[in-house]
Amino acid sequence: MSGELPRGAVRRSLKVASLPLGLAGRTAFGLARRLAGGAEEAIRTEIEERTAKQLFAVIGELKGGAQKFAQVLSVMESGLPEKLVRPYRAALTSLQEAGPALPARTVHGVLAEQLGRDWREKLPEFADRPVATASIGQVHRGRWRDGTEVAVKIQHPGAADALASDLSHLNRIGWILDRVTGGEVNAREILAELRERMTEELDYRQEAESQTAFADAFDGDPDFMVPRVVAGTGQVLVSEWLEGVQASAVMDDGSQEDRDRLGLLLARFLLTGPQRVGLLHADPHPGNFRLTGDGRLGVLDFGAVARLPDGFPSWIGQVMRACVEKDPDRMAEVMRDAGMLKEDRSGGTAGRREDFGWLLGSFELMSRPLATEEFTFDREWMREVMGRATFSEDAELIRSRLRMPPEHALVQRVWISELGMLSQLGARIPYRAEAIAGLPGFAPAVSGVSE
Repeated sequence: MSGELPRGAVRRSLKVASLPLGLAGRTAFGLARRLAGGAEEAIRTEIEERTAKQLFAVIGELKGGAQKFAQVLSVMESGLPEKLVRPYRAALTSLQEAGPALPARTVHGVLAEQLGRDWREKLPEFADRPVATASIGQVHRGRWRDGTEVAVKIQHPGAADALASDLSHLNRIGWILDRVTGGEVNAREILAELRERMTEELDYRQEAESQTAFADAFDGDPDFMVPRVVAGTGQVLVSEWLEGVQASAVMDDGSQEDRDRLGLLLARFLLTGPQRVGLLHADPHPGNFRLTGDGRLGVLDFGAVARLPDGFPSWIGQVMRACVEKDPDRMAEVMRDAGMLKEDRSGGTAGRREDFGWLLGSFELMSRPLATEEFTFDREWMREVMGRATFSEDAELIRSRLRMPPEHALVQRVWISELGMLSQLGARIPYRAEAIAGLPGFAPAVSGVSE
């Protein structure tokens, strides 16, 4: 079908295949330079930068599933070394830009198939030109038969196959991305998680259920706006239109007041959502949030959620509390009770006080926003957090000694993404107070923490 999501498997496979060859060629070139007397460190840096630019250029030409990858990676920019920020940002910008729009006849065919042949009676006003393209679909503006202004999200024909194909290609280059970014992006883990979420995101009926749950829970809230679902099928989702300034625009040109407001509401939404809805919005990137004219946070895209019917597990807050209080005994106790400690060589679990000094040090940086009345998020702090979390001796110790519960992997990814957005905003907010309200197990001992 003309206009379907592009799936040039041979062409893209050749581009992907060129990456390790290019890396090998540059490595051989570097060896020749060293034999000729070149400075080893300078040559290594040159190879890394050239490889990064080629890698980002190839990623930037992929679409479909690669767009979803770009959305997740967009919040990781603040954790990258300065020398890689420019090519990284350029690739992600290209990847998130609108691809070729589906022809109107294709769009009309999807609407007729999903909403019925009388779809024009349901949508008497419908703009054929999309206002946005997403990773697996596009969004059109229209008006429902009752006069409600709506956003019509239409899934591209062939999206499932294209998404699987692109993720397969990206998986092959994940190790190169990890290498050239010094491990800061942790691409292979992100891709593994995306594969798990793929099926869920392709079902718009499930997204409609999640969006309705959030809309009900936040109905009438003076701080948040979640559009109501008007109609939904497996491949078409019709929701109330949400007007507002995109988070990315606030990051680029917003006043400090708007940055702080957006950051505060973002933190509040993600921290209190599980308690209020039993769900965690699991796709926090700038494209999914708006600052409305009346100062509310508008939230979009509920295709990816983590199901937490009892809210955040209390052990998360208890671990953070122990970290802020620098209490290794309490940290060991909580982690042991949560089944997080791997067996040591003797068959027991490593839970002695001396085993947790390194862990307190590792978590201290990430927990700083919880230890003070107000905290200013910035790129330098986030860069340190990402470096310590993904590419350091501490990270290796965590992987070797701790067994993270399955539900924690996605929660951790969402939290890191949230911190990344707050750092991109440069927000100064009372994050600790928001954690007290939304993180079970954290509140009781915070009052004893000095400013």
